[in-house]
Amino acid sequence: MSEPQNTTGTAAAAGAAAAAGAPEVPAGFSTVLVANRGEIACRIIRTLHRLGMTAVAVYSDADRTAQHVLAADVAVRIGPAPATASYLDVDAIVAAAVSVGADAVHPGYGFLSENPALATACAAAGIVFIGPEAAAMAVMGDKIRAKEHVAARGVPVIDGVADPALDDAALALAAERIGFPLMVKPAGGGGGKGMQVVTAAAELPAALASAHRVAASAFGDPTLLLERLVEVPRHIEVQVLADRHGAVVHLGERECSLQRRHQKVIEESPSPIVDEALRRRLGAAACDVAASVGYVGVGTVEFLVSGDRPDEFAFLEMNTRLQVEHPVTELVTGLDLVEWQLRVAAGERLPLVQDDILLRGHAMEARLYAEDPGAGFLPQAGPVLRFDMPTGDGVRVDAGIATGDVVGTDYDPMLAKIITLGADRAESLTRLDRALADTVLFGVRSNLWFLRSLLADGDVRAGRLDTGLIARVLRTPTDATDADMQELVASVAAIAFLRSDHPVTSPERGSDGPGPLWGTPSGWRTGGRHRAQVRVSIGDRVFDVDAADPSVVLRRVPGSPGRYLVDHRGRTTPVTVEVDGRSAWISFAGRIHVVGHLTLASRVAAADAMRALGDGADGTGGPEVRSPMPGTVTAVLVASGDTVDAGATIATVEAMKMEHRLTAGIGGTVTMHVSPGTAIGQGQSVATIAAPSSEDPSALPPALPPALPPTTETPPTTETPPTTETPPADSDPHSTARPTGVHP
Repeated sequence: MSEPQNTTGTAAAAGAAAAAGAPEVPAGFSTVLVANRGEIACRIIRTLHRLGMTAVAVYSDADRTAQHVLAADVAVRIGPAPATASYLDVDAIVAAAVSVGADAVHPGYGFLSENPALATACAAAGIVFIGPEAAAMAVMGDKIRAKEHVAARGVPVIDGVADPALDDAALALAAERIGFPLMVKPAGGGGGKGMQVVTAAAELPAALASAHRVAASAFGDPTLLLERLVEVPRHIEVQVLADRHGAVVHLGERECSLQRRHQKVIEESPSPIVDEALRRRLGAAACDVAASVGYVGVGTVEFLVSGDRPDEFAFLEMNTRLQVEHPVTELVTGLDLVEWQLRVAAGERLPLVQDDILLRGHAMEARLYAEDPGAGFLPQAGPVLRFDMPTGDGVRVDAGIATGDVVGTDYDPMLAKIITLGADRAESLTRLDRALADTVLFGVRSNLWFLRSLLADGDVRAGRLDTGLIARVLRTPTDATDADMQELVASVAAIAFLRSDHPVTSPERGSDGPGPLWGTPSGWRTGGRHRAQVRVSIGDRVFDVDAADPSVVLRRVPGSPGRYLVDHRGRTTPVTVEVDGRSAWISFAGRIHVVGHLTLASRVAAADAMRALGDGADGTGGPEVRSPMPGTVTAVLVASGDTVDAGATIATVEAMKMEHRLTAGIGGTVTMHVSPGTAIGQGQSVATIAAPSSEDPSALPPALPPALPPTTETPPTTETPPTTETPPADSDPHSTARPTGVHP
């Protein structure tokens, strides 16, 4: 992880703490166990080390060489890869803490961070839990109890039904009273997990079934509630900080309205819509909510604010933990929130009063996910060939991966957070866009270009935000890479492939390795036996490239492996290139391209693979219903011998903590090949559908065209993906971020 390249952040936090009279190191703690993984574990460890504490990591079998394990002083294995057998195992976490003599346990976010059982178990073992008391977690961790509790104190709430005694039939009657559209939510958890938007009564049974299933799996509680859906809201949350002596302050608000299917994408502080008067009202309400349950530590109170009438707001819920987006608050306040979690847990009094909290500048954060926007945002997995983090003034990166790591399917797909601070919103946004352009992630597809395209949207730049904005942006056609750029990228790829396939020693390259391509100071040009035609593909275009074309010259950047300068038509552009087998990953002009090398053998193999997958990779297009990603079958909704219509849901698959529906591509009789709990691979057949014998076979959908290597990363042109997903941790509904069972 890289630190902020300006004076704000950890250093400023330490200065603010000293100025406030806090001791340099919290008393009472010497060893702290971090009960989490990924970027948040790395981030917590960084503060522990700054304070001179011993940091203990825990890991599952899937994380033996993960970055948080490498960053810690000590690491303890807690079980196999499934989260239920490792990161969600209270006994294993506490046993690990006891085994290393830990004074405290920091839960991060997700996993057990809002589970009162962990707080109770830590107390029983004589270990301090870095978080609120179990009683406060119990009240705020249950959406039904939380709404009733704050409503009794006069805090406005959204209209809905919150009664754990109601069965599905009673919920259906309540839904008719509330009216559609509405939101179905798990009562015992959140983060967008299990939440379903229902626009008509006919959709309710399936939504309830899915929400029950996810709620029971993720939170151990299938109870649901219903809320009226506010269709054009802004999601505003307020950071609070409280000590054990009754002091509560708020640290300003964060705007979290940019969400995709309840998952936060870009957050910022302060909110463009909140003025000082509204900030005081929101802050007072948030502090009142926290004080009402005797809250201790760092927490977040979430509100829905009307975009048209910003003075009107309603309570959504309280997150009794650190938030994913906490860095934007740290940058504008200069306070290290993890440090203050440790201090108040150790019993220190807050030396700060509300007037001491000043917001300086503007901060923005973008979440980098392993997902493919061009394929309906399906989660991605695989080895990280290269990960270059951005640097510069006002740039901070919190990451949980590095070059050489493997992104698996067991946990949430969030890989890193890129955060910027500017003097104002415009400067922060510009710095964030530049930081994203400087980020290189090869090996797994990501939402990198989607993030940049979102920042370029006129409404986003103007601060006209609401939770439905991304859905509208996705429905707006976007321009793909232009033809000239595709040809140039193809030329660069052809040169890279030729170097990879035909190594020739060049004395001018010295110890950098074989290959003729950069053997002269001006780069590789045409000449004799090095001349070659290379067939490559970008998306649906195929290029036969003369790799010796003198119009494209590639020159190595000294001392920067994989970095080159491309000379083309009088212009020079820096690029980053990695060749991985038959694919070349190229970061060019702020966009990442994946280019395939089409030999005859690879084209035949790709065509065969696409025909097999094309029979129903996403449940469409043929008799085979196949999974578009590796994962675990969570539900089978039909039995062998049943007759289904085209479009009917056959099964659901969970991958990276998202649930995807697989649907029938044609109508007919089903033969199921899996059962709940079955682990499946990408492209594996889940079911076969036999069309009625009277159906004309010629009417079946034609076979898909031969496969080409992955498409250039560009934003999708439609909001409708091939599957329906339940988003990962700390995501939001129209709405909200809550704990999830699993999170990086």
